[in-house]
Amino acid sequence: MLWLMLCTLVAWQGSCYGGTQVTMNLLQHWDTNWEGQFSVPLTSNVLGWELKIHFSTPVSGIQEWDGTWVQQGGDSGLDYILLNKVDKGYHAAGSTLTIRMMGKFSGSTPPSATAEFIDLTSDTQTVPPIVIPNNQEQTKYNYEEVLVKSVLFYEAQRSGKLPSNNRIPWRGDSALNDTGSNGEDLTGGYYDAGDHVKFNFPMAYTTTMLAWGYLEWKDAYTLSGQHQQVLDAIKWPLDYFLKCHVAPHELYVQVGDGGPDHGFWGRPEDMTMARPAFKITETKPGSDVAGETAAAMAAGYLVFKHINATYANTLLTHSRQLYDFAKNFLGKYSDSVNQAAAYYRSDSYQDELAWAAMWLYQATGEAKYLTNAEQDRVTGAAWGDSWDDKTTYTDILLYKFTHKDEYKTDIEATFTDWMPGGTLPYTPGGMAYRLQWGALRYTVNMATAALMAADTGLHPQQYRCWALSQINYALGDNPTNRSYVVGFGNNAPKRPHHRSSSCPSMPAPCGWDEQKNPGPNPHVLYGALVGGPGADDSYKDDRMDYVKNEVACDYNAAWQSGIAGLIHLAVQHQFPNSCN
Repeated sequence: MLWLMLCTLVAWQGSCYGGTQVTMNLLQHWDTNWEGQFSVPLTSNVLGWELKIHFSTPVSGIQEWDGTWVQQGGDSGLDYILLNKVDKGYHAAGSTLTIRMMGKFSGSTPPSATAEFIDLTSDTQTVPPIVIPNNQEQTKYNYEEVLVKSVLFYEAQRSGKLPSNNRIPWRGDSALNDTGSNGEDLTGGYYDAGDHVKFNFPMAYTTTMLAWGYLEWKDAYTLSGQHQQVLDAIKWPLDYFLKCHVAPHELYVQVGDGGPDHGFWGRPEDMTMARPAFKITETKPGSDVAGETAAAMAAGYLVFKHINATYANTLLTHSRQLYDFAKNFLGKYSDSVNQAAAYYRSDSYQDELAWAAMWLYQATGEAKYLTNAEQDRVTGAAWGDSWDDKTTYTDILLYKFTHKDEYKTDIEATFTDWMPGGTLPYTPGGMAYRLQWGALRYTVNMATAALMAADTGLHPQQYRCWALSQINYALGDNPTNRSYVVGFGNNAPKRPHHRSSSCPSMPAPCGWDEQKNPGPNPHVLYGALVGGPGADDSYKDDRMDYVKNEVACDYNAAWQSGIAGLIHLAVQHQFPNSCN
């Protein structure tokens, strides 16, 4: 781990990348002028490079056309470091990178030179050992590996000052100047997807779902060696939400503007655009995002109450205040914050009010929250749960605590629609297909809901078998036998629509050429679930196709929890191996 941290700090010097030694070919010289050329045969695609040159005699006034000087001369006047220009980084495997330059020399003998060519394309990231719990039932896929890598995905999405134990060597501190309109510190949280906006509505949903999966299936994390890692993944956005809640009836709900942000292709560490912050207030309400943030904090209280009581109680205080804010000042946040409407427009806030109330009921045991949840819940079969819809999730919690038939009826109606023979279409390969954009997200969200419902006693074998079929589709049980999880399984996506993982290692520049790079992303975005196939099971691993290759924090939230649920079942010898 120490080596990884040091490597991140000194990567610009090339010490972690295994440079190639090359010699300058002196093309010509006259008077005190010289012209030379370095030639580097390439065995793999290069997206960024650095050349560390040592001349035999002092030189000056060097002209070249491919890079930017990081160091000119050094203490001796002999040592130079050249970093590629943003449009001069990409070179295809099998070609020869030629770097020509000319300058002045002193003395009677023209210079010779040697150089270390450093390929900044890839990184030094490693995956931690995968721990398989003892006496676990045999499963087709290594769900522990999926779990470990999903946690790594969240670490790759971190904004702000990174911790000393950062495991993503191609990520550094970023967005350290994120502030509110009155100078409030809004650093931290997760970048939403392949971009760098912090959209709090889906981020809060992500946090609640990660916490729920941990609370239900903690043994999966503990036995897989991921207990502390998932706690860190849950706490990272909670710390940010505490900063965002600056007054009982004021909550920042977004940092960054989607327009300028999407006009930039590069690392978050290199951002220079303005990052405005937007909040909801009494006159500009947002019951949905306030409710979801209240739910995340109440769930966080349950996660941390036996680990850090002071922190947990702080979360609970903010959760209560936010819930009251949501209930007493009704409105959709995307009507109040126009900058969110084009990306995460809210359909309704009623489901979030009920969802938040159920989490506060679990956290406090106070009957008023259960009463409110029952009054506010959305009735009938659900369209499908996601960052914008918590209908089925709420019904499952209501049934768990009340066992009332009305909740059971709605849960069953939902899964009757979703399962084969219902109203929902299926791909030829067997994936329940709700919507084109991020198709797998909706499928795995409902698969996890089915696992949660089964744990309450509702049709355990049927619901678990269906959930298993949908999760395994994403892992390889599909017509092309491919995984839809980056860095896992057979023929996994290598070109997710994700800016920072598409960039070469720092300090090489990054720009739109990296978006168009036909090769794989230089950094493996381990664990990220991509949007998935079309309605006919078709899929192309293409960074430009953001509908099928976008990744997002909300995509992985229920997904990771569902994976934990399958590990739990295997550990408890309840895994649905007998499915038809």
